Amino acid sequence: MIDAHAHLTDARFARDREAVLSRADAAGVTRILAVGEDLSSSEAAVALARSSPLVRAAVGIHPHRANAFDEDSLPRLRELAGDEHVVAVGEIGIDLSGRSAPRAAQERAFAAQLALAAELGLPVSVHVRDAGAIVRGLIDGVKIACGYVHCYSEGPDEVGEWLARGFLVSFAGTVTYPRSDDLRRAAALVPRDRLLVETDAPVLGPQAHRGQRNEPAFITATYARLAEVRAVDVAELARDVRENAASLFGPRW
Repeated sequence: MIDAHAHLTDARFARDREAVLSRADAAGVTRILAVGEDLSSSEAAVALARSSPLVRAAVGIHPHRANAFDEDSLPRLRELAGDEHVVAVGEIGIDLSGRSAPRAAQERAFAAQLALAAELGLPVSVHVRDAGAIVRGLIDGVKIACGYVHCYSEGPDEVGEWLARGFLVSFAGTVTYPRSDDLRRAAALVPRDRLLVETDAPVLGPQAHRGQRNEPAFITATYARLAEVRAVDVAELARDVRENAASLFGPRW
């Protein structure tokens, strides 16, 4: 199993990060993508990937942190992305839920990082909240190498919009929640070669761990629920997701 999106450099892992990785390994997780939220966490993700064979890194500035994006950000991200352990630009995107930076700052940071990903030939890890049409409009203007929608939450009606753009769709522990019927319907629509699975750790633990600090080892519950939804066995689902990640992230993965 792979975890396509986790915030392993989050402070909530500071005391036991090595134990978290050990538990993931014991649970059958073979690769984790540690994503950046700003320059410091991107740097930390690269350092972690250098030190652990289980981890690869994505570097980027999250829409929540878009106010911190300035003229020095892009050169530093470009430098970090040159590391052999970096496989994507992310987490980037737009969040209009009211919890993020001003929209203008988000759009500026997102557009610049999409252009960087296109320049470097790297896929993107995209955060979308209440902004699907806006995000897709900006993506349509840039010839990026592709990417995935992380922690998909838009429901079944939007799946086709992402598939039409060549994107993969990634599901987190939210797909296991009792009231997530629309999300499960969306998961059933994604072709087997366009699906990813993630934790988004340390948040959004699957139902059995809801309210706890989430960690990559818990992803087994999400795989199990998705396998039920898609009427396949877990081993088949895990194989498909592993192959999808390898295809998306390329030889560095």
